[in-house]
Amino acid sequence: MLAARELALLVAVASGASAWSPTDSYVPGNVTCDDDINLIRNASHTLSQDEREWLSVRNNVTRPALLEFLQRSTANFSDDSLLGQLFNSSSGRNVPKIGIACSGGGYRAMLSGAGMLAAMDNRTRGANENGLGGLLQSATYLAGLSGGNWLTGTLAWNNWTSVQTIVDNFTVDDSIWDIDHSIINPGGINIFKSGSRWDHISDAVNAKQDAGFNISLADVWGRALSYNFFPSLYRGGEAYTWSTLRDAEVFKNAEMPFPISIADGRYPGSHVIDLNATLFEFNPFEMGSWDPTVNSFTDVKYLGTNVSEGKPVNKGQCVAGFDNTGFIMGTSSTLFNQFLLRINGTGLPKFITQLATHFLTDLSEDYNDIAIYAPNPFKDAKFQMGNASTSISDSEYLFLVDGGEDDENIPLYPLIQEQRDLDVVFALDNSADTNLSWPDGNSLVHTYQRQFGAQGKDTAFPYVPDVNTFVNLGLNEKPTFFGCDARNLTDLEYVPPLVVYIPNARHSFNGNQSTFKMSYSARERYGMIQNGFESATRGNFTDDQDFLGCIGCAIMRRKQQSLNYTLPSECETCFTNYCWNGTISNEPALGVSDAAEVQSSQLASALSTASADASSVVASSTGSVSSKSKVRKNAANAVNVDSVSGRLITLVAMLGSVIGFI
Repeated sequence: MLAARELALLVAVASGASAWSPTDSYVPGNVTCDDDINLIRNASHTLSQDEREWLSVRNNVTRPALLEFLQRSTANFSDDSLLGQLFNSSSGRNVPKIGIACSGGGYRAMLSGAGMLAAMDNRTRGANENGLGGLLQSATYLAGLSGGNWLTGTLAWNNWTSVQTIVDNFTVDDSIWDIDHSIINPGGINIFKSGSRWDHISDAVNAKQDAGFNISLADVWGRALSYNFFPSLYRGGEAYTWSTLRDAEVFKNAEMPFPISIADGRYPGSHVIDLNATLFEFNPFEMGSWDPTVNSFTDVKYLGTNVSEGKPVNKGQCVAGFDNTGFIMGTSSTLFNQFLLRINGTGLPKFITQLATHFLTDLSEDYNDIAIYAPNPFKDAKFQMGNASTSISDSEYLFLVDGGEDDENIPLYPLIQEQRDLDVVFALDNSADTNLSWPDGNSLVHTYQRQFGAQGKDTAFPYVPDVNTFVNLGLNEKPTFFGCDARNLTDLEYVPPLVVYIPNARHSFNGNQSTFKMSYSARERYGMIQNGFESATRGNFTDDQDFLGCIGCAIMRRKQQSLNYTLPSECETCFTNYCWNGTISNEPALGVSDAAEVQSSQLASALSTASADASSVVASSTGSVSSKSKVRKNAANAVNVDSVSGRLITLVAMLGSVIGFI
């Protein structure tokens, strides 16, 4: 029987039942649609009508929330006149707009990023006193990629639940993010639970194929993930669709930021992902790309419809249910598929190996990490810009892969689009770039470089240094602001948002867990989230008691400069302390150049562990976590958790407690 909390969640989510799969299963189904329907639109540097209408509602929510946040953050400033100037306009045009981007990096990114978002959420106990509480309520957009998308997707598609609520239920069986055991062996010693889970996944994916739709290992991966994200829904939301969110009251009332997921396109016949890859975004209304090679968006609800130039080939007949929520979340993290194919000898369920060898026979090994969107929703589309390649629109299939494969592991691209008109973007970086699995700014460097290539046409991103400078100057160890002075950015396509870079760093817990670690005890989850909170708040402000005010300064900066208003004197000190001033120190930095080799070694280690654990169940226990000698002010209040130090992990997953992907 469902617990009361889970039942309430199920009822709340089910209010959008009209957007669930019409077959009430993982299988897409035929639906009627208007005879003259056109499912794609020319991007033309404009937002969709649906997004514009939603924003008009969200702006009324963020305005008072941001005013309250800025009043608190600047309470000790000597001059508060800037707030009045920004918020007194009846049109609201002077109110800053905020975006938040959550990086990829497996469960590490999901959990550490959760702590960072918890620090920004006024629903988190202690966030207003010792964190950035209210900042999340003030944000207009929330983007996620790979592991970061597991975070943002979990919150958004669980009726905009909070990290605090998830943490409070960690010890409940089958709770959200119950990852005590590997995704391969979710039942631990309960082999019947694991067997039943994989039977259900097998049935669902095979049924989709039997209905005439192409499948890949991304279907398997997405289905398996869903049980961790939507445990209160039938079989992990087997029929739960991405477009369902449109009908949820919490989204219709704009009580949450606008969620965006990112994936990379792979050109037919290629297997190299670089800065010229086409970046696709999924939002509750559309999926598509701003890039010249696509320059169009399609209605996400009708993915799977056979179209030509956006019009159904069979007039008045569309397909719905293809946009399964788990499938889209899995699409943004498909590198796991490569791992699946390399552990055939570890006791992996026979169904998986059969899928790999049978369903993918027509694809080369270079396609093992893809998610197949077929029929291609952009077939015969003619909205490409200039002389951009038409290979995507010419193809019968659309191939999508992990959103971080192009090394832009923070989903900044949708948030720097000029039409979204953001003033500041918070870049939460939980990447494993160095040989110790800490970030090194690599994602920002690649996003900066992309604007100068063919696919980055008409975009802008502030200047950032090289990765060696990031590490040598310690910019990867504490928050840093990029693009503080708009006057220095006039040679770019337009003035981009100011970027507040918040990297994962060591505070109270070793947050640099391996990307390939795919099971976390409750104690480890607590530690990761707490450390993420501290990374976003400079150790609950013990490293800098003025950090909250400096975040306020960063938020106001773009509007202050564009309107030529006077900046509070305290902000000048903040910008001196946190803005990158252009200094370069590009001597080779320790631990940067060999990071890829370390990642490969970690994968090999994970494979070895999975193989060993497949033949035996090993008991393990957790030890105490070392902490800095410096006392953290009210650290435990940030995300209030029960003390579980020294708690025994019941049993390590039979088929391996650590597996993973980037």
